[in-house]
Amino acid sequence: QVQLVESGGGLVQAGGSLRLSCAASGRTFSSYMGWFRQAPGKEREFVATISTSGASTYYVDSVKGRFTISRDNAKNTVYLQMNSLKPEDTAVYYCAAANRGNGLGITINHYDYWGQGTQVTVSS
Repeated sequence: QVQLVESGGGLVQAGGSLRLSCAASGRTFSSYMGWFRQAPGKEREFVATISTSGASTYYVDSVKGRFTISRDNAKNTVYLQMNSLKPEDTAVYYCAAANRGNGLGITINHYDYWGQGTQVTVSS
């Protein structure tokens, strides 16, 4: 059974940093992966995606220059380094994995597996 387990969330002051991790088990993911987030009362939104090799990435405009997605295929883990955090980054962050080959995924429908989410709270 496929499992994605996120970790690294927490409470941080504005301007601070957090590093989220997502460990995949049950199979090796040879496809793109991504991070999404959902704030209270809002729909789940795309944050970042990374290709199978890690050579290509894509971000939502609001996090460009502040967040960095990376992956370690030997550990079957994807990361999201978040710097210069803002209160509007507060949300539950979800890791997502696909079973669809190469490319990048920027919508919920591009993904097949989801983690349980980890809370990120940024205080002002």
